[in-house]
Amino acid sequence: MNQYPIPAAPFTFKEEIKKSRFITHIAHTPGIENAKAFISEIKAAHEGARHNCWAYVAGAPSDSMQLGFSDDGEPSGTAGKPILAQLQGSGIGEITAVVTRYSGGIKLGTGGLVRAYGGGVKQALSELNSINKQKLESISIEYPYTLESAVNNCIRAANGTIVKTDYNESIKMQIEIPVESVKELKRSLVIIGAIVF
Repeated sequence: MNQYPIPAAPFTFKEEIKKSRFITHIAHTPGIENAKAFISEIKAAHEGARHNCWAYVAGAPSDSMQLGFSDDGEPSGTAGKPILAQLQGSGIGEITAVVTRYSGGIKLGTGGLVRAYGGGVKQALSELNSINKQKLESISIEYPYTLESAVNNCIRAANGTIVKTDYNESIKMQIEIPVESVKELKRSLVIIGAIVF
């Protein structure tokens, strides 16, 4: 899968069910660290809430190694799993949903909780704007200072993004580039005298 949709911008959906307020927060979170940071941010913003239940698909939609969820004190299986099921069903990657619940004092029962948490995320996803993310490959380059502008021109032409640069006797750089541009970029860099690995 070279491309997959990701959230274009953060999105919030609010609803009230039997006097409980549910606020679904969705954001683009590439990687587990970003997902956890977003969850912490929402928890801090809603520390007075009874529950901040969450789930994330932190990588490509098909990457089962980057999934996570939590019921955050709700009965087991009533919040995190329904949220995750909606995220996985959407086919959207690099996404986290946190559902904040301010309890209204009326018990919803396990079925009601599953419907509330899953349903809120489903509603939010139906209104969420997404964009296509191209699959990227990471490559490392080493080159003398004299080639810096030529290397930067090659990277720009290939729609690459510089992730990290180390300046020592030579310049070492790590970049991310759309998969379909890798072969051409490597060829260009070798022609100008850069070392690619």
